[in-house]
Amino acid sequence: MKEFADAAGENMTSKTDDRKNRQVVQGVQRMTPSEAFVETLVAQGVTDIFGIMGSAFMDAMDIFTPAGIRFISTVHEQGAGHMADGYSRASGRQGVVIGQNGPGISNCVTAIAAAYWAHSPVVIVTPEAGTRTMGLGGFQECNQLPMFQEFTRYQAHVNHPARMAEYTARAFDRALSELGPTQLNIPRDYFYGDIQTEIPQPIRVERGAGGRESLDRAADLLANAKFPVIVSGGGVVMADGVDACRALAERLGAAVVNSYQHNDSFPASHPLWCGPLGYQGSKAGMKLIAQADVVLALGTRLGPFGTLPQHGMDYWPKDAQIIQVDADHRMLGLVKKISVGICGDAKEAALALLDRLQGRTLAGDATKAERAEKIRAEKAAWEQELDAWTHETDPYSLDMIREQQGETPFSGGQYLHPRQALRELERALPPDVMVSTDIGNINSVAHSYLRFERPRSFFAPMSFGNCGYAFPTIIGAKVAAPHRPAVAYVGDGAWGMSFGEILTCVRHDIPVTPVVFHNRQWGAEKKNQVDFYSRRFVAGDLESPSFAGIAQAMGAEGIVADRPEDVGPVLKKAIDLQMNHGRTCIVEVMCTRELGDPFRRDALSKPVRYLEKYRDYV
Repeated sequence: MKEFADAAGENMTSKTDDRKNRQVVQGVQRMTPSEAFVETLVAQGVTDIFGIMGSAFMDAMDIFTPAGIRFISTVHEQGAGHMADGYSRASGRQGVVIGQNGPGISNCVTAIAAAYWAHSPVVIVTPEAGTRTMGLGGFQECNQLPMFQEFTRYQAHVNHPARMAEYTARAFDRALSELGPTQLNIPRDYFYGDIQTEIPQPIRVERGAGGRESLDRAADLLANAKFPVIVSGGGVVMADGVDACRALAERLGAAVVNSYQHNDSFPASHPLWCGPLGYQGSKAGMKLIAQADVVLALGTRLGPFGTLPQHGMDYWPKDAQIIQVDADHRMLGLVKKISVGICGDAKEAALALLDRLQGRTLAGDATKAERAEKIRAEKAAWEQELDAWTHETDPYSLDMIREQQGETPFSGGQYLHPRQALRELERALPPDVMVSTDIGNINSVAHSYLRFERPRSFFAPMSFGNCGYAFPTIIGAKVAAPHRPAVAYVGDGAWGMSFGEILTCVRHDIPVTPVVFHNRQWGAEKKNQVDFYSRRFVAGDLESPSFAGIAQAMGAEGIVADRPEDVGPVLKKAIDLQMNHGRTCIVEVMCTRELGDPFRRDALSKPVRYLEKYRDYV
């Protein structure tokens, strides 16, 4: 950009952005709107953009390279949106996705919805049809703001070329301050022109601990608690507050459970860690929180799906005092009745509470050792149960295992029990690993087997629960953290939606390790047909060729694991290919068709039929 301006005879001043060692334009300058857009990206620290090229933004894309921005061209725009989400969640910075106006942008809606429920600061740039033809039903024309309205925290529409830098900066600033996706909508003809503008510097909002009165009341409750339990949520990760949460837990001697799908919000090696709540979570954590007299919900909205009964236990404590900390005041008391609500940053709130407890005699001090032993015993019992729980025990699963005794997969081995495979994968994962999981039966069961030592390590599809999430998301996370091993857990149904992004890995040298559980069915939905529809299976089977073979044909590596003793070594080999040879390797795990607990026991009822021809379908 500097060379271009000097050649044009402009007197441009600049300073060095030390973090990326790039030049950031200073002062009011003459430039095109495309230059204003790209220079604002530079000021915001953008180095990678995911998407598919298009004529609507080609004038800006033409100068990405001299600006130090890599454009990662994907196979599908939904994949690009998930990659931007993974990038955000791994880095804490804004992920960026862009595509052609109309169909390119509409392909991103699902990914932006997933990012919204993950509170990911994703910026989706939506070039729009030209202003002179809008409303005439032109090529690839649609109204692009309403389709993202429900899933964005802020929508910026550039209403004049001279305001390009202003709106671009605001979209990026709001993504971080609002903790969620924002949309930057730009009519395609507004990339062109001749403007005088200044590139805004980023605005970063510093969050506080919350109100003094609410913090004082919360500290008093904790000081008088005899059995405090902390729920460490996604807000702890986003606030970089794990160390603060750990210090507070140690002061209280409190058991710490992860909120649903936030297994990386507290180190699993810590004696006070008790595992995740929610679907397919930790029995130890559930049994312990059931005994709590005070619960500190730190950085979590306490979503309904993350506190549902599980393993036959309605574990949420009925009489406990609940302290909830959330950066969004609208989440306080929304799902669970609370005693104290603190609108504040999870890290700062934890530090403020810790400060208030220093020097005080706590009611729980006398029972710290007793509670520590109870925590240890419950965790040991749960680990022992997981070791013994090698396969599901419902009659349907046993029937399917018997049917498969005569079958042999590609390499002549045997079909693995999903829990057996998950335990072996857990043991083989490296300490610094990042893992994404997709939606589905086996991936949900995996929650009990995924443990992490540091935050920004676990990426799940959260409340939107869309298939095809895990693989592109881990690609984005790998771009943000190329030094860390990156593994995706994917069912064969979701894999069919996303495996095309193998080409993105190969084309752009982004090595990751997808683990595909090949059980030849839509497992979660098939379980509903078992429990509610008398095993009348409709549209649930997914017979497929070798996924490892397909990967090899696409230029990646592929290995089949069909014996228990092979699962760990195969995963380690695949990660070695990723980290030391720059190769994407698909690990295809051949699984039985046995099924875990239903995905949504609360969402279905036994069918009722009135018409004669349907009477047998009950």
